[in-house]
Amino acid sequence: MANVRAIRARVKSVESTRKITKSMKMVAAAKLKRTQQSMLSLQPYAEAAREMLSRVSAGPSARDNPFLRERDVQKVLYVLFVGNRGLCGVYNTALLKFAEGCLERETRDASVLVCGRWGRDLMAASPLPIAGQLPELPDAPGMEEVKALSDALKERYLSGEADEIVLLYEHYASALRQEPCAKKLLPVDPPAGGTGERDVILEPDGKSLVDSLVGLYIDNTVRAVVLEAKTGEHSARMTAMTAASDNTEQLLAELNLELNHARQSAITTEISEIVGGANALQSSKEGKRG
Repeated sequence: MANVRAIRARVKSVESTRKITKSMKMVAAAKLKRTQQSMLSLQPYAEAAREMLSRVSAGPSARDNPFLRERDVQKVLYVLFVGNRGLCGVYNTALLKFAEGCLERETRDASVLVCGRWGRDLMAASPLPIAGQLPELPDAPGMEEVKALSDALKERYLSGEADEIVLLYEHYASALRQEPCAKKLLPVDPPAGGTGERDVILEPDGKSLVDSLVGLYIDNTVRAVVLEAKTGEHSARMTAMTAASDNTEQLLAELNLELNHARQSAITTEISEIVGGANALQSSKEGKRG
């Protein structure tokens, strides 16, 4: 019976784990749907801003914009977007490994800013040259949070703290696949296809318009990366929790089978003991009669 009690205790523990993994799967699915919709709705707006910037970036008004001017790059700042928590498969560890590979190939002075709660404690043991921790973004970041992050990166670039800023994040390829990638944020590479300012009328003036479009382009780039990273994180967590829930189902089936065998064995043992006792009693009665 001790073995039966142990199996029952383990079944109860696995059932509790199954409830947790199913709940986490449902929460991740809801967050995935929300961030995926935000990511898709941003694309037409970002594409329109990119197209407008491509038309004016080839003109003379773009020459004085500090974000468009090329620099002699001596200091590179990598911004690493990790998740806010674990339990999402290899999402975080694959990105960390990718970042380490980028830094190993880097020949310039490089440092890393980490964005995400998961990296707060883990980065202390990482070989990466961590320069600091950015404010944590919520699981469904709004424009205000992303704008604050974008402004902080612009300030680091304008102050000369970094001559180039590169974003490291998980590209959302599909619901089952995320790919670590790097995207240069600053200085801005003007979108191709610019025709200059000869065929357009700029109001109020070319410089003001270029400055506004460049700022908008940077903000949209950061927002697109953040939403893509969050979408990938929720998708990876949903996939991991789905696999965990399936594993608990399989384990419960095996434990229930083992429990039935243990109960049958216990019942067989009890019956054997009863039969043996009855036979011994019968033999004792027959011996007294003889």
